[in-house]
Amino acid sequence: MKAETIGTVVCTENGPSTENVSFVIGKRNDTPSDKQVPIHVGQYVSMETEEGTVFAHVEQVYKTNRYFSQIDAVHEFTRSGKAFNAIFPIDRWEYVLAEAKPLGIFENGHVRRITYPPSPGTQVKAPDTKVLGEFLGFTKDGVHLGQLLFHNIPATFNLTKMYQKHVALLAMSGAGKSYAASVMLEELLARKSSQGRPALLVIDVHGEYTGLAESRGAKGKSFEDQITVIQSPLVEIATPRMSAKAFATYAPDMGTIQVRELTRVIRTLRSTRKGQPYDIGDLITALEQDPSINVRTRDALLGWLDNLQSLRLFGKTPTPDWSKLMKPGQAVILDMSETVSLQKKQIIVDAVLRYLFDLRRDGTIPPTIVFLEEAHQFCPQARRTLAFSKGVLETVAREGRKYNLSLCIISQRPVRLSTTVLSQCGTNIFLRITNPYDLDHIRATSEKITKATLTSISSLTVGEALVVGQATRFPVFMQVRTRLTKETGFGIDFETAAKKFDDKRQSK
Repeated sequence: MKAETIGTVVCTENGPSTENVSFVIGKRNDTPSDKQVPIHVGQYVSMETEEGTVFAHVEQVYKTNRYFSQIDAVHEFTRSGKAFNAIFPIDRWEYVLAEAKPLGIFENGHVRRITYPPSPGTQVKAPDTKVLGEFLGFTKDGVHLGQLLFHNIPATFNLTKMYQKHVALLAMSGAGKSYAASVMLEELLARKSSQGRPALLVIDVHGEYTGLAESRGAKGKSFEDQITVIQSPLVEIATPRMSAKAFATYAPDMGTIQVRELTRVIRTLRSTRKGQPYDIGDLITALEQDPSINVRTRDALLGWLDNLQSLRLFGKTPTPDWSKLMKPGQAVILDMSETVSLQKKQIIVDAVLRYLFDLRRDGTIPPTIVFLEEAHQFCPQARRTLAFSKGVLETVAREGRKYNLSLCIISQRPVRLSTTVLSQCGTNIFLRITNPYDLDHIRATSEKITKATLTSISSLTVGEALVVGQATRFPVFMQVRTRLTKETGFGIDFETAAKKFDDKRQSK
């Protein structure tokens, strides 16, 4: 099929060059009035040069008309009440000018940089869909997240390139973060054994992902047999596995002397128990009965341990057994919607991730991807003492790829996220973000984000996403595909919620 001609390269003050190419849009089908939009910001085009076929990304579109360039003339005609089109052939002098950034030359499966610009007069064409997909780095058996905007091409990303160096999924509230994350989870759960199936852990702060186990209508799909939901009140941390330094992580005011004394008490308790498990209550009793400890030191330790005991998190054995739950092609949803205390949620995340990190280093569990909702709560830019889970998340961000333990960070406030964690995310998926502080933070932590890209992020509509980084060779604008599984009841509009409540109240 012959490639459609879109326009012609023209001369401007800035080009054509290897950095910028402008082209004027031609009319389609030789009609006097083109009702179809011939070009879009974010679209890809191709053109021939002496070096080969160049692919370019449209970054801006302008309209111009010589009859409206003289402001005083336009003003006078407007005052006189005369119609421009009755006197001048204005429709024939309206031009659409597009600016595009040349990306590279694709040849034999490889991308080469551009060192010579296209000539004025060169035809600009719609690229071949198959070649464009290969140019952007899409793969046949990749993770299908949606459709490339303005092109009939499935956006399918290579699993390794996307998750090896972590993913950041960032958007303002209501832009579709959880929906896009659910699509990612569906794709990962649907993978065959021959394609490689990671284990999945979803840290679900609001209980938004339980719908993955239910089909969305007759054409949907259910992953009920592949999903285990764990309610956060059922999680217990094994006290015998906790060292004094581990307890100090959750009690930042604990000093060196207290850690030393607690270490001695734990060592004595383990010797007394002779391998039998114990809980934090047993540790408190042992501390109270220790005759050699300083009174002030004991009182301080008892205060910290009493606070931790009140969280009802520390038992004799670990619950659940994560080594048995994490399996290839299986997902564990840690539903934390019943836990209100942020301190408790952070301790749970810290303990679980530390355990999974150790299991991956030993090769006990398969390669794992952790989806972390409301990530700014668990790894904020603030001091580490204000977030118990920040340390382990930064460790996983820096070292996790060595052991195939990957993070998918999901947040609506990038500016509050740890710079260390965000900068380690090789792939960024942006839905709409308008807060200028968040946009500035994104620009500072991602080397592939340009000023034009930031402008595009703020103008995305619900369901549209921009993917940049390791997963794709160049920025990709896509429409997130429709979910196969059922959505939860979150996101109901205010008016409908008020009506439902009132109807329910009246029915009683």
